[in-house]
Amino acid sequence: MSTAYDVGSSTNIKWHEGAVPTENKEAIMQQKGCVVWFTGLSGSGKSTVACTLEHALAEAGKVTALLDGDNIRHGLNSNLGFSATDREENIRRIGEVSKLFADTGIVTLVSFISPYRRDRDRVRSRVPEGRFIEVFMKVPISICEERDPKGLYKKARAGQLKGFTGIDDPYEEPLNAEVVLEAETADGKRISATDQARTLLDYLRSKGFLTGPSTPSK
Repeated sequence: MSTAYDVGSSTNIKWHEGAVPTENKEAIMQQKGCVVWFTGLSGSGKSTVACTLEHALAEAGKVTALLDGDNIRHGLNSNLGFSATDREENIRRIGEVSKLFADTGIVTLVSFISPYRRDRDRVRSRVPEGRFIEVFMKVPISICEERDPKGLYKKARAGQLKGFTGIDDPYEEPLNAEVVLEAETADGKRISATDQARTLLDYLRSKGFLTGPSTPSK
């Protein structure tokens, strides 16, 4: 007898197990699915490092998906604004999408400011243990403002942009991120996006994400 689950306001939606287990897909691609979640202030380099890492993974023959905050707001999340409620829904949706990609064995790179710790932790709780890699772009706001690639800090400082993260809206730093990428070395030398991406590539390799299961499920 089939079982019905209460999903939101619907009571006749059932979860269907996939015909091909994740392990089999990972064996085909020779990699393991995961969510690499980049978080940090606007201008901290999230998108640049994520893009650089994706190119490095492609050169290594790995299958990836890159989900960028700005790009997602042009489509899937085009109906959301920047209130606390909309920000929460923004992260919830992309969290579910990233989980779907990871469950398919894809190395999923997600670049979102995602300012609220509880929202990031909620996504983590939805991803299988050990498959969520939080990457904190630990870049001082002074450097972010110096870069200001979209001129948003200038507008926020002038009062033309309200609710901007880091200026008049909070950013909650991760407490236990798997990887913390600094903007500068101890002696003040800027660290390039290439070097930051290399750090992440080494991390993924060391944790076994760039090799597949030795024996697929039957």
